[in-house]
Amino acid sequence: MPSVALKLYSVFFKFLLKHRLQNLIQNAIDESSNTYGVTTRPEESVSASNPSFTDGVATKDIHIDPFTALSIRIFLPDSSLSPPEQPDLKPNLRSSGNDDPNSHNHRRSSYAPSNVGAPRNDPRRSSLEGLNLRSDNNVYRGYSPSPQNCRKLPIMLQFHGGGWVSGSNESVANDFFCRRIAKLCDVIVIAVGYRLAPENKYPAAFEDGLKVLNWLAKQANLSECSKSMGSGARGVGSEFTKAEVQRHIVDTFGASVVEPWLAAHGDPSRCVLLGVSCGANIVDYVARKAVQAGKRLDPVKVVAQVLMYPFFIGNVPTQSEIKLANSYFYDKAMCLLAWKLFLPKEEFSLDHPAANPLISDRGPPLKFMPPTLTVVAEHDWMRDRAIAYSETLRKVNVDAPVLEYKDAVHEFATLDMLLKTPQAQACAEDIAIWVKKYISTRGHEFSY
Repeated sequence: MPSVALKLYSVFFKFLLKHRLQNLIQNAIDESSNTYGVTTRPEESVSASNPSFTDGVATKDIHIDPFTALSIRIFLPDSSLSPPEQPDLKPNLRSSGNDDPNSHNHRRSSYAPSNVGAPRNDPRRSSLEGLNLRSDNNVYRGYSPSPQNCRKLPIMLQFHGGGWVSGSNESVANDFFCRRIAKLCDVIVIAVGYRLAPENKYPAAFEDGLKVLNWLAKQANLSECSKSMGSGARGVGSEFTKAEVQRHIVDTFGASVVEPWLAAHGDPSRCVLLGVSCGANIVDYVARKAVQAGKRLDPVKVVAQVLMYPFFIGNVPTQSEIKLANSYFYDKAMCLLAWKLFLPKEEFSLDHPAANPLISDRGPPLKFMPPTLTVVAEHDWMRDRAIAYSETLRKVNVDAPVLEYKDAVHEFATLDMLLKTPQAQACAEDIAIWVKKYISTRGHEFSY
C-alpha cells in the first residue's frame, strides 16, 4: 500500500486541485475569445532553460507558432558531442539480469565524462571543430553545419500531463523528468508546451501536437536544404556564404530558420512519442495522424510511442473505474470536471474519440499503429482501459507490452513529490530499455 506520507499529500493535492478546477469553471471563457491561449498557470513552478550542460543536458525554449502560445523546450544531452566515428561514450542501458516487466529491480547505468572541457590533446576535442562550443563556461552556442563533426541522436516528442487544464513543459517536475529520459534513452527530447483548457478546448491541444510533428519535418527539410546549398550548389569549388544560405532559406520557405541543435544532432527518422496522462491521449492522436500522413512527413518517422498512465475514459465503466473511483491524487469525479473543461459543451461525451481509444470509428486501422508501450499503476482508476487498449493492439500484431507497477498511483513517475523515488527511477529505466529496441542503429538489442 502507498505510504502514510503519500496518502496525506494526496489529500492536500486533491483539495488544491478541486479548488483550481472550480475557479476555472467559474472563470471559464469561450474558447474563441482567446485563440492565442496559455501554456502554463501562474501557480505552476517553472524552471528556466539553460544552454549549459547542467547534469549532462542543455536546454533551450522556442516559440514555434506566431499565432498561438505553442512552444517547445529542447533537451540536448552532452552525448550528442561524441564523435560519430567512435563508439558511444555512454554505454547502452543494460538490465541487472532480470528483464521481467513485473520486476522492478533498480537498474544502474554508468556514464563516461562529457567531452566538454576535455584536455587539448584529447582526440575527442578535434571532433568538435566546427562546433561553436564555449568550453570555458560549458554553454553550447550553436554549430557550423559540418555533418562529420556531429553525432545524430533520435528525437523524442514529450507531452506533459495535468488534466488538460494545468501542467507545463517548463515546470520543475517536467524539466527533471525530461532530463532523466534524455540521458537514459540517449535522445533529444522536445517537450511540447501545448495550449491549455478552458481557454482553448478540444482539439487545440491535439492540433498543437500535430503542429510540432509537422514543424519537426519542416526543420529536417530546411536542414537538408541548408547543407546542399552550402556544399557546392553554385558549382564546383564554390559555396554559398552563411548569409546567402540564410536568405535563400527564407525566400523559399517563408520566415523560417534552421534550428541549429536539431540540424546538427537530430535524427528525425528515429522519432519516438511519449505522453504523460492526458499527454498520452495527445500522443496517441499524433501517432494516428502520422500513420495517415505516411510519406508526407518524410524524413520524420514515428518508430514507437510510450503511453504513461493514459487519461482514457468511456461511458461504460471498467472494473478499475468502479473500484478505484476515489483513488489517490486524481479521482474520477475531478477528472470528469477536467474533461468538461476540455471538451466543447456540444461535443461532451465520455466516448469522444479523444477520451475512449476503444470506440469503433477511430482511424486508422490499429494494425498500422507504431509499437506502443503502456505504463499503468495499480492504484489508478484509469488502468483497465489502458490495458484493454494495449490488448487490442496486440490482437492485430502490434508490439504493445504493458508495464504495471505495484503500489503505484497515477503519475507516480512524473509527479514532483515522487520523481526521486526508486520506483520512478526504475520506470524511466524500463522505458529506456524498451525504447532502445526501436531507436538503436544496431538493431533490436533489448527485449522484454
